[in-house]
Amino acid sequence: MSGRFFAVVGPSGVGKDTLMEAAAARVPGLHLVRRVITRPASAGGEDFEGVSEAVFEARVAEGAFALHWQAHGLRYGVPAGVDAVLAEGRPVLCNLSRAVLPEAAEHFEGMRVLHITARPEVLAKRLANRGRESAADIVRRLERAGFPLPGGLDVCEIDNSGDLDAAMAQLLAALQPVRA
Repeated sequence: MSGRFFAVVGPSGVGKDTLMEAAAARVPGLHLVRRVITRPASAGGEDFEGVSEAVFEARVAEGAFALHWQAHGLRYGVPAGVDAVLAEGRPVLCNLSRAVLPEAAEHFEGMRVLHITARPEVLAKRLANRGRESAADIVRRLERAGFPLPGGLDVCEIDNSGDLDAAMAQLLAALQPVRA
């Protein structure tokens, strides 16, 4: 595997973090990006660095991020150190917002998008089981689940509606270099 950036995208509750962690456990050298987010570290979920808005803005000014964006009232940053990991020839998995993909494609040459999907009823059940969203929030998240991806990107669709092993097989195949 080469030093390629893989943008992992998909609606909330689709299992992005679960798939990323499983891939890292199975693929030697695979680097998972630990994002910087303006929410308390105690919020749980993915492994991230929680910072204040002021700290985040200072890091933006310092050029500490390869990529940063705002979504759902929070700010997200991909540490600039990811470029060194790619330069070492290591593949990188990073959870990104679908809306920031064009900017990411400009920064990360040869980026491949791993679009994780699941049937609406599966998403609804997973979101309800998390217990973090109200019924109205779940409806809004399901409405956003169909957010279209920008055109012109190298996209691999991965269905995570059922068995984790089936989705993992799709993800592992997507990580392999494209053969001409």
